[in-house]
Amino acid sequence: MAKPLINGKRHAWAQIKINLLGRTVTGVTSIEYGDNVAKENHRGAGAYPTHRGNGDYTADNPKLKLAKYEVEAIQDALVGKRIQDVEAFDIIVSYMPIGQDTARTDIIRNCEFMNNKRSSAAGDTNIEMDFDLICSHVLWHGMKE
Repeated sequence: MAKPLINGKRHAWAQIKINLLGRTVTGVTSIEYGDNVAKENHRGAGAYPTHRGNGDYTADNPKLKLAKYEVEAIQDALVGKRIQDVEAFDIIVSYMPIGQDTARTDIIRNCEFMNNKRSSAAGDTNIEMDFDLICSHVLWHGMKE
């Protein structure tokens, strides 16, 4: 069943779900993630590569932006610990691309915080904080472990 057009476009949305320390984190304002596989051309006879070698898989370190109230709630739940002490958690990112009728879901596995810093400026009406994460791998839509 097709979704109705709104102002000439199909509805598009994104949802990021994180459960930390027994609570759902709702103040995620942005996320960035990806992965890589090392690849290298190998030479033989002639001017062009004759074959290619594949190396290790690595996930890019995700970047997460959280609203200040979320960071405070996480810190309050930690009592005497750093945000970097939070146990590994998964991040579920769901979105509906424009022109498609079904949601797509990616899972960023085994995330941990790597830093804890603050930044704000005069006139800010919404304070957000950037965090670097480390993860083990990304399960792109439809992938299995």
